[in-house]
Amino acid sequence: MQQIVNFIIRNKTFLLFLLLFSISILFTVQSHSYHKSKFINSANFLTGGVYNSINNISEYFSLKSQNEILAKENNRLKSILYNHKTKRDSSYIDSISFNTSYKFTTANIIKNSYNTVNNVLLVNKGSKNNIKQDFGVITDKGILGIIDQTSKNYATVLSVLNSESNISAQLKNSNQFGTLKWNGKNPKYTQLIDIPKNAILKKGDTIITSGRSSIFPKGVLIGTINDFNLDQSENSYIINIELFNDMTNIEHVYIIENVNLPEIKKLLNE
Repeated sequence: MQQIVNFIIRNKTFLLFLLLFSISILFTVQSHSYHKSKFINSANFLTGGVYNSINNISEYFSLKSQNEILAKENNRLKSILYNHKTKRDSSYIDSISFNTSYKFTTANIIKNSYNTVNNVLLVNKGSKNNIKQDFGVITDKGILGIIDQTSKNYATVLSVLNSESNISAQLKNSNQFGTLKWNGKNPKYTQLIDIPKNAILKKGDTIITSGRSSIFPKGVLIGTINDFNLDQSENSYIINIELFNDMTNIEHVYIIENVNLPEIKKLLNE
């Protein structure tokens, strides 16, 4: 305290000048609208810049939590997207009802392989999150694979880039469907087989899941037709599909649970 008093005594002339100068500026600003507007604009610019910098820093450190919030929101929207049923009767135009056929769980890929014949991924959700074998796995861009094995905290995913993977898929513009099966070559492409030769094909056409299995709902994006050839021995097309997903760069995924799967399996077994 004594040091503060000594400082004031030593610099009393300079401090008095600052005080009078500040008072004169205050009176000038208050008595002239032009000066007042300039002062307010300058103050807003300075404080705005400071707050913007603070906000940018805060946003940077909260990116993880914001990503989690966005993932949960996307999870909710996907549940709505794949569960809605629009009534066919003309009296119900624009009315949409929702069911609970599919549940979605967010997860992260913590191990990714894409350069072998039988590629398997690892996600950070397991049996404690009710993740089970034969659950589908997708991203915001399209299909990724099927849950193969689970532990308490983790699960392996049989990638679409796996020679043992067989997924029912169809042409978006028709009901003609076949089997998605990788030939083990290029990770950018997978193959759709068993499409009948009477199918009308065009490069760039979209391929989606057919909904003819109990794993994926109908309409999950897969990719687009890159090229195709007629297999004379099978009397059907072999189509090269360019995947929407970049299989070499995946982080956030959605695990799909068909809540009716136990009932379907029981009925089929019987």
